[in-house]
Amino acid sequence: MSHTPMRARAEIDLAALRANVRALRARAAGAQLMAVVKSDAYGHGAVRCARAALDAGATWLGTATPEEALALRAAGFDGPLMCWLWTPGGPWREAIEAGIDVSVSGMWALREVVEAARSAGQVARVQLKADTGLGRNGCQPADWPELVRHALEADEVRVTGLWSHFACADEPGHPSIDVQLGVFRDLVDYAEKAGAEPEVRHIANSPATLTLPGTHFDLVRTGIAMYGVSPSPELGTPADFGLRPVMTLAASVALVKRVPEGHGVSYGHHYVTARETTLGLIPVGYADGIPRHASGTGPVLVGGKWRRVAGRVAMDQFVVDLGGDTVEPGDEAVLFGPGDRGEPTAEDWAQAAGTIAYEIVTRIGSRVPRVYVNEDPDS
Repeated sequence: MSHTPMRARAEIDLAALRANVRALRARAAGAQLMAVVKSDAYGHGAVRCARAALDAGATWLGTATPEEALALRAAGFDGPLMCWLWTPGGPWREAIEAGIDVSVSGMWALREVVEAARSAGQVARVQLKADTGLGRNGCQPADWPELVRHALEADEVRVTGLWSHFACADEPGHPSIDVQLGVFRDLVDYAEKAGAEPEVRHIANSPATLTLPGTHFDLVRTGIAMYGVSPSPELGTPADFGLRPVMTLAASVALVKRVPEGHGVSYGHHYVTARETTLGLIPVGYADGIPRHASGTGPVLVGGKWRRVAGRVAMDQFVVDLGGDTVEPGDEAVLFGPGDRGEPTAEDWAQAAGTIAYEIVTRIGSRVPRVYVNEDPDS
Protein backbone atom coordinates (compact mmCIF):
# COMPACT_ATOMS: atom_id res chain seq x y z
CA MET A 1 0.00 0.00 0.00
CA SER A 2 0.98 3.63 -0.41
CA HIS A 3 2.21 5.22 2.79
CA THR A 4 0.34 8.51 2.50
CA PRO A 5 -0.35 9.33 6.16
CA MET A 6 -3.94 8.59 7.06
CA ARG A 7 -5.71 7.52 10.20
CA ALA A 8 -7.16 4.62 8.29
CA ARG A 9 -7.78 3.64 4.68
CA ALA A 10 -9.52 0.99 2.67
CA GLU A 11 -7.50 0.38 -0.46
CA ILE A 12 -9.60 -0.91 -3.35
CA ASP A 13 -7.67 -2.74 -6.04
CA LEU A 14 -9.71 -2.35 -9.21
CA ALA A 15 -7.36 -4.55 -11.22
CA ALA A 16 -8.21 -7.36 -8.82
CA LEU A 17 -11.92 -6.67 -9.28
CA ARG A 18 -11.62 -6.75 -13.05
CA ALA A 19 -9.64 -9.99 -12.88
CA ASN A 20 -12.30 -11.48 -10.61
CA VAL A 21 -15.05 -10.55 -13.07
CA ARG A 22 -13.13 -12.18 -15.89
CA ALA A 23 -12.61 -15.32 -13.78
CA LEU A 24 -16.32 -15.47 -12.98
CA ARG A 25 -17.30 -14.97 -16.61
CA ALA A 26 -15.05 -17.89 -17.53
CA ARG A 27 -16.98 -20.07 -15.08
CA ALA A 28 -20.30 -19.01 -16.59
CA ALA A 29 -19.49 -19.10 -20.27
CA GLY A 30 -22.66 -18.61 -22.28
CA ALA A 31 -24.37 -16.55 -19.59
CA GLN A 32 -24.29 -12.82 -19.04
CA LEU A 33 -22.89 -11.51 -15.76
CA MET A 34 -24.68 -9.07 -13.49
CA ALA A 35 -22.29 -7.14 -11.25
CA VAL A 36 -24.11 -6.72 -7.96
CA VAL A 37 -23.10 -3.37 -6.49
CA LYS A 38 -25.68 -3.04 -3.73
CA SER A 39 -24.74 -1.46 -0.42
CA ASP A 40 -22.11 0.70 -2.11
CA ALA A 41 -20.61 -2.38 -3.76
CA TYR A 42 -20.35 -4.29 -0.49
CA GLY A 43 -18.48 -1.32 0.97
CA HIS A 44 -16.04 -0.99 -1.92
CA GLY A 45 -17.66 1.98 -3.71
CA ALA A 46 -20.46 1.43 -6.20
CA VAL A 47 -19.52 3.82 -9.00
CA ARG A 48 -15.86 2.83 -9.28
CA CYS A 49 -16.62 -0.86 -8.94
CA ALA A 50 -19.50 -0.76 -11.42
CA ARG A 51 -17.26 0.89 -13.99
CA ALA A 52 -14.48 -1.65 -13.42
CA ALA A 53 -16.90 -4.57 -13.66
CA LEU A 54 -18.32 -3.31 -16.96
CA ASP A 55 -14.79 -2.81 -18.27
CA ALA A 56 -14.17 -6.49 -17.51
CA GLY A 57 -17.23 -7.69 -19.40
CA ALA A 58 -20.16 -7.51 -17.00
CA THR A 59 -23.30 -6.60 -18.97
CA TRP A 60 -25.76 -5.93 -16.15
CA LEU A 61 -25.63 -4.03 -12.87
CA GLY A 62 -27.76 -5.01 -9.90
CA THR A 63 -28.75 -3.22 -6.72
CA ALA A 64 -31.07 -3.92 -3.84
CA THR A 65 -32.85 -0.58 -3.51
CA PRO A 66 -34.27 1.70 -6.19
CA GLU A 67 -32.33 4.59 -4.71
CA GLU A 68 -29.08 2.74 -5.37
CA ALA A 69 -30.13 2.07 -8.96
CA LEU A 70 -31.22 5.66 -9.56
CA ALA A 71 -27.87 6.89 -8.22
CA LEU A 72 -26.09 4.73 -10.79
CA ARG A 73 -28.24 6.17 -13.56
CA ALA A 74 -27.42 9.67 -12.31
CA ALA A 75 -23.74 8.74 -12.43
CA GLY A 76 -24.07 7.95 -16.12
CA PHE A 77 -24.58 4.19 -16.21
CA ASP A 78 -27.17 3.72 -18.94
CA GLY A 79 -26.95 -0.02 -19.60
CA PRO A 80 -29.07 -2.89 -18.22
CA LEU A 81 -29.73 -2.29 -14.54
CA MET A 82 -32.03 -4.04 -12.10
CA CYS A 83 -33.15 -3.43 -8.53
CA TRP A 84 -35.22 -5.78 -6.43
CA LEU A 85 -36.07 -4.52 -2.95
CA TRP A 86 -39.25 -2.47 -3.06
CA THR A 87 -41.74 -1.24 -0.52
CA PRO A 88 -45.17 0.27 -1.13
CA GLY A 89 -44.99 3.83 -2.40
CA GLY A 90 -41.47 3.41 -3.75
CA PRO A 91 -40.10 5.50 -6.63
CA TRP A 92 -41.62 3.30 -9.31
CA ARG A 93 -42.18 6.09 -11.80
CA GLU A 94 -38.62 7.40 -11.49
CA ALA A 95 -37.26 3.90 -12.04
CA ILE A 96 -39.52 3.28 -15.03
CA GLU A 97 -38.52 6.59 -16.61
CA ALA A 98 -34.87 5.70 -16.03
CA GLY A 99 -35.29 2.40 -17.86
CA ILE A 100 -34.47 0.35 -14.77
CA ASP A 101 -35.72 -3.22 -14.55
CA VAL A 102 -37.89 -3.45 -11.46
CA SER A 103 -38.52 -6.68 -9.60
CA VAL A 104 -42.07 -7.67 -8.74
CA SER A 105 -42.85 -10.38 -6.19
CA GLY A 106 -46.56 -9.83 -5.59
CA MET A 107 -49.79 -8.27 -6.78
CA TRP A 108 -49.44 -5.10 -4.68
CA ALA A 109 -46.18 -4.31 -6.45
CA LEU A 110 -47.58 -5.08 -9.89
CA ARG A 111 -50.51 -2.74 -9.27
CA GLU A 112 -48.12 0.06 -8.27
CA VAL A 113 -45.93 -0.58 -11.33
CA VAL A 114 -48.93 -0.43 -13.68
CA GLU A 115 -50.13 2.81 -12.14
CA ALA A 116 -46.67 4.39 -12.29
CA ALA A 117 -46.13 3.28 -15.88
CA ARG A 118 -49.48 4.72 -16.87
CA SER A 119 -48.54 8.04 -15.25
CA ALA A 120 -45.16 8.04 -16.94
CA GLY A 121 -46.58 7.08 -20.32
CA GLN A 122 -43.92 4.40 -20.60
CA VAL A 123 -43.89 0.62 -20.55
CA ALA A 124 -42.24 -0.70 -17.38
CA ARG A 125 -39.50 -3.32 -17.59
CA VAL A 126 -40.49 -5.90 -15.00
CA GLN A 127 -38.73 -9.00 -13.75
CA LEU A 128 -40.99 -11.42 -11.90
CA LYS A 129 -39.39 -13.04 -8.89
CA ALA A 130 -40.40 -16.47 -7.68
CA ASP A 131 -39.90 -17.80 -4.17
CA THR A 132 -38.61 -21.25 -5.04
CA GLY A 133 -37.71 -22.07 -1.46
CA LEU A 134 -35.67 -19.30 0.10
CA GLY A 135 -38.72 -18.13 1.99
CA ARG A 136 -37.78 -14.50 1.76
CA ASN A 137 -38.74 -12.24 -1.12
CA GLY A 138 -40.48 -13.60 -4.23
CA CYS A 139 -43.88 -14.91 -5.24
CA GLN A 140 -45.04 -18.22 -3.81
CA PRO A 141 -45.61 -20.93 -6.46
CA ALA A 142 -49.30 -21.07 -5.57
CA ASP A 143 -49.65 -17.36 -6.41
CA TRP A 144 -47.42 -17.47 -9.51
CA PRO A 145 -50.21 -18.08 -12.08
CA GLU A 146 -52.14 -15.01 -10.94
CA LEU A 147 -49.04 -12.78 -10.97
CA VAL A 148 -47.93 -14.02 -14.39
CA ARG A 149 -51.39 -13.63 -15.88
CA HIS A 150 -51.88 -10.07 -14.67
CA ALA A 151 -48.34 -9.06 -15.70
CA LEU A 152 -48.84 -10.43 -19.20
CA GLU A 153 -52.27 -8.83 -19.55
CA ALA A 154 -51.06 -5.36 -18.53
CA ASP A 155 -50.24 -3.14 -21.52
CA GLU A 156 -48.09 -1.02 -19.23
CA VAL A 157 -45.71 -3.90 -18.44
CA ARG A 158 -43.14 -5.86 -20.35
CA VAL A 159 -41.88 -8.98 -18.59
CA THR A 160 -38.13 -8.83 -19.20
CA GLY A 161 -36.97 -11.41 -16.68
CA LEU A 162 -37.91 -14.39 -14.53
CA TRP A 163 -35.74 -15.02 -11.52
CA SER A 164 -35.24 -16.50 -8.09
CA HIS A 165 -32.61 -16.89 -5.39
CA PHE A 166 -31.02 -19.89 -3.70
CA ALA A 167 -31.13 -20.47 0.04
CA CYS A 168 -28.18 -22.85 0.42
CA ALA A 169 -25.97 -22.63 -2.67
CA ASP A 170 -23.04 -22.01 -0.33
CA GLU A 171 -23.56 -25.42 1.29
CA PRO A 172 -22.30 -28.03 -1.16
CA GLY A 173 -24.75 -30.85 -1.70
CA HIS A 174 -27.58 -29.30 0.28
CA PRO A 175 -30.82 -31.02 -0.83
CA SER A 176 -32.67 -27.70 -1.18
CA ILE A 177 -30.52 -26.76 -4.18
CA ASP A 178 -31.99 -29.37 -6.51
CA VAL A 179 -35.48 -28.80 -5.13
CA GLN A 180 -35.29 -25.06 -5.78
CA LEU A 181 -33.84 -25.58 -9.22
CA GLY A 182 -36.68 -27.91 -10.14
CA VAL A 183 -39.30 -25.46 -8.89
CA PHE A 184 -37.64 -22.64 -10.80
CA ARG A 185 -37.64 -24.62 -14.03
CA ASP A 186 -41.34 -25.40 -13.56
CA LEU A 187 -42.28 -21.78 -12.87
CA VAL A 188 -40.26 -20.50 -15.84
CA ASP A 189 -41.89 -23.12 -18.04
CA TYR A 190 -45.33 -22.05 -16.81
CA ALA A 191 -44.66 -18.36 -17.52
CA GLU A 192 -43.24 -19.02 -20.97
CA LYS A 193 -46.18 -21.24 -21.93
CA ALA A 194 -48.46 -18.43 -20.77
CA GLY A 195 -46.74 -16.08 -23.19
CA ALA A 196 -43.78 -14.57 -21.37
CA GLU A 197 -40.70 -13.96 -23.51
CA PRO A 198 -38.07 -12.97 -20.94
CA GLU A 199 -34.74 -11.56 -21.97
CA VAL A 200 -33.10 -13.23 -18.98
CA ARG A 201 -33.84 -16.08 -16.61
CA HIS A 202 -31.59 -16.25 -13.58
CA ILE A 203 -31.15 -17.89 -10.21
CA ALA A 204 -27.36 -18.24 -9.76
CA ASN A 205 -25.72 -16.11 -7.08
CA SER A 206 -21.98 -16.13 -6.33
CA PRO A 207 -21.71 -19.66 -4.90
CA ALA A 208 -23.90 -21.09 -7.66
CA THR A 209 -21.83 -19.30 -10.28
CA LEU A 210 -18.69 -20.87 -8.84
CA THR A 211 -19.88 -24.42 -8.26
CA LEU A 212 -23.22 -25.15 -9.97
CA PRO A 213 -22.93 -24.72 -13.74
CA GLY A 214 -26.38 -26.19 -14.30
CA THR A 215 -27.91 -23.13 -12.65
CA HIS A 216 -26.46 -20.43 -14.88
CA PHE A 217 -29.34 -20.04 -17.39
CA ASP A 218 -29.02 -16.67 -19.22
CA LEU A 219 -27.48 -14.61 -16.44
CA VAL A 220 -25.48 -15.03 -13.23
CA ARG A 221 -25.58 -12.50 -10.42
CA THR A 222 -22.23 -12.15 -8.71
CA GLY A 223 -21.79 -10.12 -5.57
CA ILE A 224 -19.32 -11.16 -2.93
CA ALA A 225 -17.19 -13.28 -5.28
CA MET A 226 -16.61 -10.26 -7.49
CA TYR A 227 -14.90 -8.61 -4.53
CA GLY A 228 -12.58 -11.57 -4.12
CA VAL A 229 -14.21 -13.01 -1.01
CA SER A 230 -15.25 -16.65 -0.96
CA PRO A 231 -19.01 -17.09 -0.39
CA SER A 232 -18.20 -19.79 2.12
CA PRO A 233 -15.03 -21.40 3.52
CA GLU A 234 -16.70 -24.75 2.85
CA LEU A 235 -16.63 -24.02 -0.86
CA GLY A 236 -12.98 -23.02 -0.91
CA THR A 237 -10.68 -20.07 -0.54
CA PRO A 238 -10.68 -17.17 -3.00
CA ALA A 239 -7.48 -18.55 -4.51
CA ASP A 240 -9.20 -21.89 -5.14
CA PHE A 241 -11.49 -20.06 -7.57
CA GLY A 242 -8.86 -17.76 -9.05
CA LEU A 243 -10.20 -14.78 -7.10
CA ARG A 244 -8.28 -12.09 -5.26
CA PRO A 245 -9.60 -9.95 -2.39
CA VAL A 246 -10.16 -6.39 -3.57
CA MET A 247 -10.16 -4.51 -0.25
CA THR A 248 -7.22 -4.00 2.11
CA LEU A 249 -8.01 -2.23 5.37
CA ALA A 250 -5.14 -0.56 7.21
CA ALA A 251 -4.56 2.10 9.85
CA SER A 252 -1.66 4.07 11.25
CA VAL A 253 -0.57 3.12 14.74
CA ALA A 254 -1.58 6.13 16.82
CA LEU A 255 0.37 5.53 20.03
CA VAL A 256 2.87 3.07 21.50
CA LYS A 257 3.57 2.92 25.20
CA ARG A 258 5.15 0.64 27.76
CA VAL A 259 2.96 -0.56 30.62
CA PRO A 260 3.66 -2.74 33.65
CA GLU A 261 2.41 -6.24 34.42
CA GLY A 262 -1.20 -6.31 35.55
CA HIS A 263 -2.31 -3.25 33.59
CA GLY A 264 -5.95 -3.28 32.49
CA VAL A 265 -6.67 -2.49 28.85
CA SER A 266 -9.76 -0.79 27.41
CA TYR A 267 -13.30 -0.66 28.79
CA GLY A 268 -14.11 -3.25 31.41
CA HIS A 269 -10.52 -4.42 31.76
CA HIS A 270 -11.31 -7.68 29.99
CA TYR A 271 -7.64 -7.83 29.10
CA VAL A 272 -4.92 -7.44 31.71
CA THR A 273 -1.24 -7.55 30.75
CA ALA A 274 0.46 -10.73 31.87
CA ARG A 275 3.84 -9.01 32.11
CA GLU A 276 5.50 -5.69 31.35
CA THR A 277 4.81 -5.04 27.70
CA THR A 278 4.13 -2.49 24.99
CA LEU A 279 0.67 -1.56 23.80
CA GLY A 280 -0.22 -0.17 20.37
CA LEU A 281 -3.28 2.00 19.80
CA ILE A 282 -5.09 1.33 16.51
CA PRO A 283 -7.36 4.29 15.66
CA VAL A 284 -10.41 2.48 14.28
CA GLY A 285 -13.40 1.12 16.13
CA TYR A 286 -16.97 0.03 15.73
CA ALA A 287 -17.89 3.46 14.34
CA ASP A 288 -15.67 2.51 11.42
CA GLY A 289 -17.22 -0.93 11.10
CA ILE A 290 -14.77 -2.92 13.22
CA PRO A 291 -16.98 -5.55 14.88
CA ARG A 292 -17.17 -5.26 18.65
CA HIS A 293 -17.73 -9.01 18.66
CA ALA A 294 -14.07 -9.32 17.66
CA SER A 295 -12.98 -7.88 21.03
CA GLY A 296 -10.13 -10.02 22.29
CA THR A 297 -9.89 -11.99 19.06
CA GLY A 298 -9.58 -9.77 15.96
CA PRO A 299 -6.21 -10.23 14.21
CA VAL A 300 -3.98 -7.37 13.03
CA LEU A 301 -0.58 -7.40 11.33
CA VAL A 302 1.69 -4.91 13.12
CA GLY A 303 5.47 -4.89 12.96
CA GLY A 304 5.53 -8.08 10.90
CA LYS A 305 3.55 -10.14 13.41
CA TRP A 306 -0.09 -11.00 13.98
CA ARG A 307 -1.46 -9.37 17.09
CA ARG A 308 -4.90 -9.77 18.61
CA VAL A 309 -7.26 -7.08 19.79
CA ALA A 310 -6.50 -6.68 23.49
CA GLY A 311 -9.70 -6.08 25.41
CA ARG A 312 -12.75 -4.45 23.94
CA VAL A 313 -13.11 -2.73 20.58
CA ALA A 314 -14.32 0.79 21.37
CA MET A 315 -16.15 3.23 19.12
CA ASP A 316 -13.05 4.82 17.62
CA GLN A 317 -10.09 2.69 18.63
CA PHE A 318 -8.74 -0.56 19.99
CA VAL A 319 -5.47 -1.76 21.46
CA VAL A 320 -3.07 -4.55 20.55
CA ASP A 321 -0.46 -6.04 22.85
CA LEU A 322 2.87 -5.72 21.04
CA GLY A 323 4.62 -8.03 23.49
CA GLY A 324 7.47 -5.62 24.08
CA ASP A 325 8.28 -5.28 20.36
CA THR A 326 9.45 -1.99 18.97
CA VAL A 327 6.78 -0.32 16.85
CA GLU A 328 6.63 3.39 16.10
CA PRO A 329 3.59 5.67 15.94
CA GLY A 330 2.67 5.97 12.28
CA ASP A 331 3.67 2.39 11.47
CA GLU A 332 1.14 0.50 9.44
CA ALA A 333 -1.37 -1.86 11.04
CA VAL A 334 -3.08 -4.07 8.46
CA LEU A 335 -6.40 -5.47 9.61
CA PHE A 336 -7.13 -7.50 6.50
CA GLY A 337 -6.20 -7.82 2.86
CA PRO A 338 -5.37 -10.47 0.27
CA GLY A 339 -2.90 -12.12 2.65
CA ASP A 340 0.14 -11.66 0.40
CA ARG A 341 2.19 -9.98 3.10
CA GLY A 342 1.07 -12.28 5.83
CA GLU A 343 -1.80 -10.04 6.87
CA PRO A 344 -5.14 -11.50 8.03
CA THR A 345 -7.98 -11.79 5.55
CA ALA A 346 -11.61 -10.74 5.86
CA GLU A 347 -12.39 -14.39 6.50
CA ASP A 348 -10.02 -14.36 9.49
CA TRP A 349 -11.98 -11.42 10.91
CA ALA A 350 -15.25 -13.16 10.17
CA GLN A 351 -14.16 -16.17 12.19
CA ALA A 352 -12.92 -13.92 14.99
CA ALA A 353 -16.26 -12.12 15.16
CA GLY A 354 -18.51 -15.13 14.59
CA THR A 355 -19.93 -13.78 11.34
CA ILE A 356 -19.39 -13.99 7.59
CA ALA A 357 -16.82 -12.20 5.48
CA TYR A 358 -19.62 -10.43 3.58
CA GLU A 359 -20.37 -8.47 6.73
CA ILE A 360 -16.73 -7.66 7.46
CA VAL A 361 -16.14 -5.80 4.18
CA THR A 362 -19.63 -4.33 3.81
CA ARG A 363 -19.74 -2.77 7.26
CA ILE A 364 -16.59 -0.66 6.86
CA GLY A 365 -17.98 2.81 7.36
CA SER A 366 -17.85 6.03 5.39
CA ARG A 367 -15.39 7.53 7.88
CA VAL A 368 -12.73 5.30 6.35
CA PRO A 369 -11.66 6.79 3.01
CA ARG A 370 -11.57 4.47 0.00
CA VAL A 371 -8.34 4.76 -1.95
CA TYR A 372 -8.57 3.31 -5.44
CA VAL A 373 -5.57 1.79 -7.17
CA ASN A 374 -5.11 0.30 -10.63
CA GLU A 375 -8.03 2.23 -12.11
CA ASP A 376 -6.64 1.95 -15.63
CA PRO A 377 -8.58 -0.86 -17.37
CA ASP A 378 -5.40 -1.95 -19.10
CA SER A 379 -3.64 -2.61 -15.80
